[in-house]
Amino acid sequence: MTAIEPRHAVCPEATARLPYEPSSAGAARRLVRDKLTEWQLADLVDDADIVVTELVSNAVKTGCRRRMVVGIRRITEQTVRITVRDGSRTLPAMVTAAPEDTSGRGLALVHELTCGHWGATPDTLGKTVHADLRTSRSATGPARVLRPRRP
Repeated sequence: MTAIEPRHAVCPEATARLPYEPSSAGAARRLVRDKLTEWQLADLVDDADIVVTELVSNAVKTGCRRRMVVGIRRITEQTVRITVRDGSRTLPAMVTAAPEDTSGRGLALVHELTCGHWGATPDTLGKTVHADLRTSRSATGPARVLRPRRP
């Protein structure tokens, strides 16, 4: 008897090496959109656009000179992981932005969209920040993005 691998197991990771420039956010969004469409997870595109834009924007602010690596992979049938590896070992931290602040809300937004499923891992050359998005898509039912319940 031959074991059948789950569908996501045959979905290789897609990556792009991008410069530390604001315009890299657009290239990262295209990469993520293309893979989500290929994997028939178009319901995740809007949230993924926001998440990858925030992660890339944070990497651009590090001032690193080497290229960042943006990736997306399917870790389960319903979950994708977006990653951004940069050359800074400074780990990201959520801050509470005041209403008049013009920045500082990005990671809070990533936290909300991923239901808290994000994090960062330091390595010898910097760090990798990851964010997981999950859909409730099933083979027989409609797709919807899973969101945390509000009290």
